[in-house]
Amino acid sequence: MLTQDKEISIFCVREPRLHKDGRWHTHVDYEICLHTNSLCFRKKTSSVRRRYSEFVWLRHCLEQNAFIIDLPKLPPWNPFFSLKNTEQVIQRINGLQKFLEIVLHAPLLLSDSRLHLFLQSDLSITEIARCAVGKTRYTVAEAIQCSRTGCIRSEEKVSCDSDCER
Repeated sequence: MLTQDKEISIFCVREPRLHKDGRWHTHVDYEICLHTNSLCFRKKTSSVRRRYSEFVWLRHCLEQNAFIIDLPKLPPWNPFFSLKNTEQVIQRINGLQKFLEIVLHAPLLLSDSRLHLFLQSDLSITEIARCAVGKTRYTVAEAIQCSRTGCIRSEEKVSCDSDCER
């Protein structure tokens, strides 16, 4: 599903992937692709993977800062979610897509650095929260610019490789 307008040219949620965390725990993550000409975004093209619980976290964060905006709902959490159930997968992807489309078209929400880090960095939710309040050695812009290049792997290693823009 693609959306087109003058600000965000191509945006999609796709390719759910199952991850096994030990013997009993699993989770699914989704690829979020963004191609934009909007001046609001640091990178014009990005791709990250996020899981449903991270979308829940993002919605909660945005809700705290946007009292006057009625945020869209996420698709309901389902304890029996299965990638084998095509209808469930399509509903979940469409729901996540719709959520992000509405969020990305709300100018007030575009000022939240956690949204930008969520969409354009490989940082974990914990690292996003810390970076957004200035508790990391790297800035929001550095975290986004260095995403996918291995520049920022942990709190201890913060230097960028030569191919990263500072």
